[in-house]
Amino acid sequence: MKSITSVLTGSLLLLAATATLAETRVTYKSAKTGSSYYQMAVELAEAMKKGSDGDISVTVEESQGSVQNVMEAGIRQGNYVFTTPPALVGLAQSGKAMFEGKRRPAFDEIRALFPIPSLTMHFVVASDSGIEDIAGLAGKTILLGKGSFGATEGARYLTLFGLEGKVELAEVELSNAVAALKNGQIDGFVTAGSWPAPNVIEAAASTGVQVLSLDDEQIGTSGRTRMVIPAGTYSGQEEDIVTTSLPVVAYTTTGMDEETAYQMTRTYWEQKQAMSGTSAWWGSVDAALMENLGQLHAGAVRYYDEIGMELTAAQRP
Repeated sequence: MKSITSVLTGSLLLLAATATLAETRVTYKSAKTGSSYYQMAVELAEAMKKGSDGDISVTVEESQGSVQNVMEAGIRQGNYVFTTPPALVGLAQSGKAMFEGKRRPAFDEIRALFPIPSLTMHFVVASDSGIEDIAGLAGKTILLGKGSFGATEGARYLTLFGLEGKVELAEVELSNAVAALKNGQIDGFVTAGSWPAPNVIEAAASTGVQVLSLDDEQIGTSGRTRMVIPAGTYSGQEEDIVTTSLPVVAYTTTGMDEETAYQMTRTYWEQKQAMSGTSAWWGSVDAALMENLGQLHAGAVRYYDEIGMELTAAQRP
Protein backbone atom coordinates (compact mmCIF):
# COMPACT_ATOMS: atom_id res chain seq x y z
CA MET A 1 0.00 0.00 0.00
CA LYS A 2 2.82 2.33 0.90
CA SER A 3 4.60 1.69 -2.41
CA ILE A 4 1.37 2.39 -4.36
CA THR A 5 0.96 5.67 -2.49
CA SER A 6 4.54 6.57 -3.27
CA VAL A 7 4.04 5.79 -6.95
CA LEU A 8 0.84 7.87 -7.11
CA THR A 9 2.50 10.76 -5.33
CA GLY A 10 5.44 10.61 -7.70
CA SER A 11 3.14 10.53 -10.72
CA LEU A 12 1.20 13.55 -9.52
CA LEU A 13 4.42 15.49 -8.94
CA LEU A 14 5.60 14.56 -12.44
CA LEU A 15 2.31 15.71 -13.98
CA ALA A 16 2.51 19.00 -12.08
CA ALA A 17 6.08 19.52 -13.19
CA THR A 18 5.15 18.74 -16.80
CA ALA A 19 2.26 21.23 -16.69
CA THR A 20 4.59 23.90 -15.30
CA LEU A 21 7.11 23.26 -18.05
CA ALA A 22 4.37 23.47 -20.70
CA GLU A 23 3.21 26.89 -19.46
CA THR A 24 4.86 29.81 -21.25
CA ARG A 25 5.41 32.75 -18.93
CA VAL A 26 5.40 36.26 -20.38
CA THR A 27 6.05 39.62 -18.71
CA TYR A 28 3.92 42.45 -20.12
CA LYS A 29 5.17 45.94 -19.28
CA SER A 30 2.29 48.33 -19.62
CA ALA A 31 1.45 51.68 -18.02
CA LYS A 32 0.56 53.24 -14.68
CA THR A 33 -1.92 51.38 -12.52
CA GLY A 34 -5.35 52.89 -12.93
CA SER A 35 -4.78 54.01 -16.52
CA SER A 36 -6.79 52.67 -19.45
CA TYR A 37 -3.66 51.05 -20.87
CA TYR A 38 -3.04 49.16 -17.65
CA GLN A 39 -6.64 47.93 -17.76
CA MET A 40 -6.06 46.85 -21.37
CA ALA A 41 -3.01 44.90 -20.25
CA VAL A 42 -5.06 43.04 -17.65
CA GLU A 43 -7.74 42.26 -20.23
CA LEU A 44 -5.12 41.07 -22.69
CA ALA A 45 -3.51 38.84 -20.06
CA GLU A 46 -6.88 37.22 -19.35
CA ALA A 47 -7.53 36.78 -23.08
CA MET A 48 -4.13 35.12 -23.56
CA LYS A 49 -4.84 32.65 -20.77
CA LYS A 50 -8.30 31.85 -22.12
CA GLY A 51 -7.32 31.70 -25.77
CA SER A 52 -4.31 29.46 -25.15
CA ASP A 53 -6.12 27.16 -22.67
CA GLY A 54 -3.72 28.31 -19.99
CA ASP A 55 -0.56 27.63 -21.99
CA ILE A 56 0.39 31.32 -22.01
CA SER A 57 0.58 33.03 -18.61
CA VAL A 58 1.02 36.80 -18.77
CA THR A 59 2.18 38.81 -15.75
CA VAL A 60 1.36 42.51 -16.04
CA GLU A 61 3.92 44.97 -14.68
CA GLU A 62 3.19 48.62 -13.94
CA SER A 63 5.27 51.15 -15.83
CA GLN A 64 5.97 54.86 -15.51
CA GLY A 65 5.71 55.29 -19.26
CA SER A 66 6.74 54.23 -22.73
CA VAL A 67 10.32 55.49 -22.41
CA GLN A 68 10.90 53.19 -19.43
CA ASN A 69 9.35 50.29 -21.37
CA VAL A 70 11.77 50.78 -24.26
CA MET A 71 14.79 51.25 -21.99
CA GLU A 72 14.08 47.96 -20.25
CA ALA A 73 14.00 46.20 -23.63
CA GLY A 74 17.74 46.81 -23.67
CA ILE A 75 18.31 44.66 -20.57
CA ARG A 76 15.36 42.29 -20.17
CA GLN A 77 15.74 38.71 -21.31
CA GLY A 78 13.32 36.15 -22.72
CA ASN A 79 9.59 36.74 -23.04
CA TYR A 80 9.45 40.47 -22.38
CA VAL A 81 6.54 42.30 -24.06
CA PHE A 82 6.02 46.04 -23.77
CA THR A 83 3.87 48.78 -25.24
CA THR A 84 5.05 52.01 -26.83
CA PRO A 85 4.43 54.28 -29.83
CA PRO A 86 6.58 53.11 -32.79
CA ALA A 87 8.30 56.50 -32.95
CA LEU A 88 10.03 55.84 -29.62
CA VAL A 89 11.51 52.60 -30.92
CA GLY A 90 13.01 54.52 -33.83
CA LEU A 91 14.46 57.15 -31.49
CA ALA A 92 15.93 54.46 -29.22
CA GLN A 93 17.55 52.63 -32.13
CA SER A 94 19.10 55.85 -33.43
CA GLY A 95 20.05 57.16 -29.97
CA LYS A 96 18.19 60.43 -30.40
CA ALA A 97 16.08 62.74 -28.18
CA MET A 98 15.41 61.16 -24.78
CA PHE A 99 17.66 58.22 -25.73
CA GLU A 100 20.71 60.33 -26.54
CA GLY A 101 23.73 58.75 -24.86
CA LYS A 102 21.60 55.80 -23.74
CA ARG A 103 21.58 53.70 -26.89
CA ARG A 104 22.07 49.97 -26.39
CA PRO A 105 22.81 47.32 -29.05
CA ALA A 106 19.82 45.32 -27.78
CA PHE A 107 17.48 48.05 -29.08
CA ASP A 108 18.17 46.70 -32.56
CA GLU A 109 16.56 43.42 -31.49
CA ILE A 110 13.14 44.99 -30.80
CA ARG A 111 10.38 43.42 -32.89
CA ALA A 112 6.65 44.18 -33.23
CA LEU A 113 3.83 41.73 -32.50
CA PHE A 114 0.50 43.52 -32.95
CA PRO A 115 -1.18 46.96 -32.67
CA ILE A 116 -3.24 47.92 -29.64
CA PRO A 117 -5.66 50.89 -29.30
CA SER A 118 -4.09 54.20 -30.32
CA LEU A 119 -3.68 57.32 -28.19
CA THR A 120 -6.45 59.45 -29.69
CA MET A 121 -6.81 63.20 -29.19
CA HIS A 122 -10.14 64.46 -27.86
CA PHE A 123 -10.96 68.18 -27.80
CA VAL A 124 -14.03 68.13 -25.56
CA VAL A 125 -16.21 71.22 -25.08
CA ALA A 126 -19.52 71.84 -23.36
CA SER A 127 -22.41 71.58 -25.79
CA ASP A 128 -23.64 75.03 -24.76
CA SER A 129 -20.20 76.69 -25.03
CA GLY A 130 -20.77 77.93 -28.57
CA ILE A 131 -17.48 76.35 -29.69
CA GLU A 132 -17.84 74.66 -33.08
CA ASP A 133 -14.23 74.15 -34.15
CA ILE A 134 -10.63 74.47 -32.96
CA ALA A 135 -10.51 78.18 -33.83
CA GLY A 136 -13.47 78.66 -31.48
CA LEU A 137 -11.26 77.83 -28.49
CA ALA A 138 -9.88 81.40 -28.61
CA GLY A 139 -11.04 83.37 -25.59
CA LYS A 140 -12.25 80.24 -23.79
CA THR A 141 -11.01 78.45 -20.66
CA ILE A 142 -9.58 75.05 -21.49
CA LEU A 143 -8.06 72.36 -19.28
CA LEU A 144 -4.98 70.62 -20.66
CA GLY A 145 -3.72 68.93 -17.50
CA LYS A 146 -0.05 68.32 -16.79
CA GLY A 147 2.59 65.74 -17.55
CA SER A 148 0.56 63.56 -19.90
CA PHE A 149 0.83 62.99 -23.65
CA GLY A 150 -2.55 64.69 -24.05
CA ALA A 151 -1.37 67.79 -22.18
CA THR A 152 1.85 68.07 -24.18
CA GLU A 153 0.11 67.38 -27.47
CA GLY A 154 -2.73 69.77 -26.66
CA ALA A 155 -0.28 72.59 -25.93
CA ARG A 156 1.56 71.82 -29.17
CA TYR A 157 -1.67 72.04 -31.16
CA LEU A 158 -2.55 75.43 -29.65
CA THR A 159 0.79 76.70 -30.94
CA LEU A 160 0.46 75.01 -34.34
CA PHE A 161 -3.03 76.39 -34.89
CA GLY A 162 -2.25 79.97 -33.87
CA LEU A 163 -3.98 79.82 -30.49
CA GLU A 164 -1.00 80.23 -28.17
CA GLY A 165 -1.77 83.00 -25.67
CA LYS A 166 -5.37 83.22 -26.88
CA VAL A 167 -6.71 80.44 -24.67
CA GLU A 168 -7.07 80.65 -20.89
CA LEU A 169 -5.48 77.49 -19.45
CA ALA A 170 -7.22 76.20 -16.33
CA GLU A 171 -5.14 75.23 -13.32
CA VAL A 172 -7.15 72.08 -12.61
CA GLU A 173 -6.10 68.44 -12.60
CA LEU A 174 -7.38 66.43 -15.55
CA SER A 175 -8.98 64.00 -13.11
CA ASN A 176 -11.36 66.83 -12.16
CA ALA A 177 -12.19 67.77 -15.76
CA VAL A 178 -15.75 66.47 -15.79
CA ALA A 179 -16.69 68.20 -12.53
CA ALA A 180 -15.04 71.44 -13.65
CA LEU A 181 -16.95 71.31 -16.94
CA LYS A 182 -20.21 70.58 -15.19
CA ASN A 183 -19.94 73.53 -12.78
CA GLY A 184 -18.86 75.94 -15.53
CA GLN A 185 -15.31 76.36 -14.26
CA ILE A 186 -14.00 75.47 -17.72
CA ASP A 187 -15.40 75.52 -21.27
CA GLY A 188 -13.66 72.34 -22.32
CA PHE A 189 -10.76 69.96 -21.83
CA VAL A 190 -8.23 68.05 -23.87
CA THR A 191 -7.54 64.39 -23.25
CA ALA A 192 -5.73 61.61 -25.09
CA GLY A 193 -6.35 57.91 -24.79
CA SER A 194 -8.02 55.00 -26.46
CA TRP A 195 -11.59 55.55 -27.56
CA PRO A 196 -14.16 55.49 -26.18
CA ALA A 197 -12.41 57.45 -23.42
CA PRO A 198 -13.96 56.93 -19.94
CA ASN A 199 -13.82 60.62 -18.98
CA VAL A 200 -15.46 61.64 -22.26
CA ILE A 201 -18.19 59.03 -21.76
CA GLU A 202 -18.83 60.46 -18.30
CA ALA A 203 -18.87 64.05 -19.52
CA ALA A 204 -21.20 63.25 -22.43
CA ALA A 205 -23.62 61.41 -20.16
CA SER A 206 -23.67 63.90 -17.29
CA THR A 207 -23.14 67.29 -18.90
CA GLY A 208 -23.58 67.13 -22.65
CA VAL A 209 -20.50 67.72 -24.76
CA GLN A 210 -19.22 68.08 -28.28
CA VAL A 211 -15.93 66.55 -29.38
CA LEU A 212 -14.35 68.80 -32.00
CA SER A 213 -13.12 67.55 -35.35
CA LEU A 214 -9.94 68.70 -37.07
CA ASP A 215 -9.83 69.49 -40.78
CA ASP A 216 -7.41 67.87 -43.22
CA GLU A 217 -5.02 70.82 -43.10
CA GLN A 218 -4.83 70.72 -39.31
CA ILE A 219 -4.25 66.96 -39.33
CA GLY A 220 -1.46 67.39 -41.87
CA THR A 221 0.11 70.17 -39.82
CA SER A 222 0.03 68.02 -36.68
CA GLY A 223 2.12 65.29 -38.30
CA ARG A 224 0.01 62.65 -36.58
CA THR A 225 -2.13 59.80 -37.88
CA ARG A 226 -5.72 60.56 -38.92
CA MET A 227 -8.32 58.82 -36.73
CA VAL A 228 -12.09 58.63 -37.14
CA ILE A 229 -14.26 58.05 -34.07
CA PRO A 230 -17.56 56.69 -35.43
CA ALA A 231 -20.87 58.45 -34.85
CA GLY A 232 -22.66 57.12 -31.79
CA THR A 233 -19.49 56.39 -29.84
CA TYR A 234 -20.46 59.02 -27.28
CA SER A 235 -23.89 60.09 -26.07
CA GLY A 236 -25.34 62.74 -28.35
CA GLN A 237 -22.66 62.26 -31.03
CA GLU A 238 -24.51 62.18 -34.34
CA GLU A 239 -21.54 62.49 -36.72
CA ASP A 240 -18.08 60.96 -37.05
CA ILE A 241 -15.30 62.78 -35.20
CA VAL A 242 -12.14 63.29 -37.26
CA THR A 243 -9.09 63.76 -35.09
CA THR A 244 -5.47 62.63 -34.69
CA SER A 245 -3.86 59.69 -32.97
CA LEU A 246 -0.54 58.24 -31.97
CA PRO A 247 -0.28 54.52 -32.77
CA VAL A 248 0.67 52.17 -29.92
CA VAL A 249 2.14 48.73 -30.51
CA ALA A 250 2.95 45.64 -28.45
CA TYR A 251 6.63 44.81 -28.94
CA THR A 252 9.00 42.11 -27.82
CA THR A 253 12.60 41.29 -28.75
CA THR A 254 14.36 38.49 -30.57
CA GLY A 255 14.86 36.99 -27.11
CA MET A 256 11.34 35.59 -27.49
CA ASP A 257 11.27 32.32 -29.44
CA GLU A 258 9.33 32.11 -32.69
CA GLU A 259 6.65 29.75 -31.40
CA THR A 260 5.76 31.98 -28.44
CA ALA A 261 5.56 35.06 -30.68
CA TYR A 262 3.37 33.14 -33.11
CA GLN A 263 1.01 31.88 -30.41
CA MET A 264 0.71 35.30 -28.75
CA THR A 265 -0.05 37.03 -32.06
CA ARG A 266 -2.56 34.39 -33.11
CA THR A 267 -4.30 34.39 -29.73
CA TYR A 268 -4.49 38.19 -29.65
CA TRP A 269 -6.31 38.48 -32.96
CA GLU A 270 -8.55 35.49 -32.28
CA GLN A 271 -9.59 36.92 -28.92
CA LYS A 272 -9.94 40.54 -30.06
CA GLN A 273 -13.65 40.28 -30.83
CA ALA A 274 -14.37 38.82 -27.39
CA MET A 275 -12.30 41.57 -25.77
CA SER A 276 -14.29 44.16 -27.74
CA GLY A 277 -17.43 42.79 -26.13
CA THR A 278 -15.93 43.53 -22.72
CA SER A 279 -14.27 46.88 -23.51
CA ALA A 280 -15.21 48.87 -26.59
CA TRP A 281 -11.72 50.27 -27.13
CA TRP A 282 -10.56 46.97 -28.65
CA GLY A 283 -13.01 47.66 -31.47
CA SER A 284 -10.76 50.52 -32.62
CA VAL A 285 -8.06 48.02 -33.60
CA ASP A 286 -8.20 46.75 -37.15
CA ALA A 287 -5.93 45.73 -40.02
CA ALA A 288 -5.46 49.38 -41.03
CA LEU A 289 -3.22 49.88 -37.97
CA MET A 290 -0.78 47.28 -39.28
CA GLU A 291 0.91 49.90 -41.44
CA ASN A 292 2.27 51.53 -38.27
CA LEU A 293 4.22 48.45 -37.22
CA GLY A 294 7.91 48.35 -38.01
CA GLN A 295 9.96 45.18 -38.23
CA LEU A 296 7.95 42.22 -37.00
CA HIS A 297 9.05 39.22 -34.98
CA ALA A 298 9.48 36.12 -37.15
CA GLY A 299 6.74 34.37 -35.17
CA ALA A 300 4.31 37.21 -35.85
CA VAL A 301 5.19 37.15 -39.55
CA ARG A 302 4.40 33.45 -39.61
CA TYR A 303 0.88 34.15 -38.33
CA TYR A 304 0.25 37.10 -40.66
CA ASP A 305 1.39 35.01 -43.62
CA GLU A 306 -1.00 32.26 -42.59
CA ILE A 307 -4.01 34.60 -42.69
CA GLY A 308 -2.89 36.34 -45.86
CA MET A 309 -2.06 39.70 -44.26
CA GLU A 310 -0.14 41.92 -46.66
CA LEU A 311 3.20 42.96 -45.16
CA THR A 312 5.87 45.35 -46.41
CA ALA A 313 9.45 44.24 -47.04
CA ALA A 314 10.55 46.39 -44.07
CA GLN A 315 8.21 44.49 -41.74
CA ARG A 316 9.77 41.13 -42.51
CA PRO A 317 12.81 39.82 -40.58
